[in-house]
Amino acid sequence: MRIAVAGPSMSWRAGTARPTREGIHVPVRSVRKRLVPAAAGLAVAMLVTSQGSAVAEPRPTVAQAKARLEKLQDQADKMVERYNTVAERYKAARKKYGLLDQELGRERSKVDSLRESVVSTASNMYQYGGMISVPGIVSQDDPAGLLSGLAVAGQVTAGQARTLEAFDAATRGLRTRRANAKTAYDDMSKILADVGKEKKKVEALVGEQERLLRRLNQFNAGDPNSRGIKYDGAASGNAKVALRFAYAQVGKPYRWGATGPGSYDCSGFAQASWAKAGVKLPRTTYQQWAWGASRRVSLNALQPGDLLFSNGLGHMGIYAGDGKMVHAPRTGDVVKVVALDAYWRGRLVGAVRP
Repeated sequence: MRIAVAGPSMSWRAGTARPTREGIHVPVRSVRKRLVPAAAGLAVAMLVTSQGSAVAEPRPTVAQAKARLEKLQDQADKMVERYNTVAERYKAARKKYGLLDQELGRERSKVDSLRESVVSTASNMYQYGGMISVPGIVSQDDPAGLLSGLAVAGQVTAGQARTLEAFDAATRGLRTRRANAKTAYDDMSKILADVGKEKKKVEALVGEQERLLRRLNQFNAGDPNSRGIKYDGAASGNAKVALRFAYAQVGKPYRWGATGPGSYDCSGFAQASWAKAGVKLPRTTYQQWAWGASRRVSLNALQPGDLLFSNGLGHMGIYAGDGKMVHAPRTGDVVKVVALDAYWRGRLVGAVRP
């Protein structure tokens, strides 16, 4: 055995310590003495590491997975609705900014148009009014400075005065709208950052839910193209229209933040169902509950089509009659019809009749 440890002209022969013409050779016995303990230590370290990992991350039992899943469900419901609420605030802020930005554009066009009239007025005053510094006045970037210069430059006719007043009002409106648009944009940017934070929280929680459901072989991917089932209950009027649509969605997957048509979360499902009947519900459970403050009904007097809300407003569904509810339940499940008592067992906080 030969292991080179120096230049090409020097080596150690096995069992010797003197240079030869072939080079320098390391004794085999000394190599073995060094390699064997090192290899043994490495093997022991790998064994201890693998055993330690197994102890540190034990595979949860079925009972533990189910218990954890139950706890995650309530957390996920509330977190998804918080995300939806922040996302709705962002949409509203973006719309407000868009409208203000359009107003700003219109006001800017008005100012530009009036500026031409003001320049024409200044030119006339220069030619006929004895003004001596119009070029310097007109070239000013500040509208207020321009108007001030014109005011002291000479006699102003009634028509010229109206033009100057309109220009002054337009520039003041432009400054106001520019400030409002900037405030709206800053608000929108801040809310967008909040949306990003909430989204990360939801994704982490939903990811854990999905892993547990797959471990328990309970994950149902659903069918985005499901045609659902037929509603033949006792509902009438627009409630019947809403429930017919809701039943036609049975089998489609739950997806947080979704409002259809291929998937839904709980409040998005209720919103889409009642929209089909011509009733515009707000987006989230919190907003729908607040919207229905004057439309609350007793749980002892439910009618098909009523909106049902859980404690904490994390979840909701639509009463279908005969003690049943249709809803979009949770991650890894599909839109379905369930027995109301079996599903919520007294956890209802109230109902709203759209």
